[in-house]
Amino acid sequence: MDAMKIVVDFDRCESNAVCMGIAPDIFEVREDNFLYILDENPPQSRRAEVEEAVEMCPKAAISIKDD
Repeated sequence: MDAMKIVVDFDRCESNAVCMGIAPDIFEVREDNFLYILDENPPQSRRAEVEEAVEMCPKAAISIKDD
């Protein structure tokens, strides 16, 4: 299966850390209050968690791009 890439619209992101609560090893909101993507290309085995983060994001700032 092709690789998935996490895409974040940082103009929409409010760094509310919902995604970090779902997948803290992929998303991290740091003390500077900005979201960092720790793993932009997680394995397909993590797709369910990433999809949950996409769905739960209050600002709909996260998406998955399949390469």
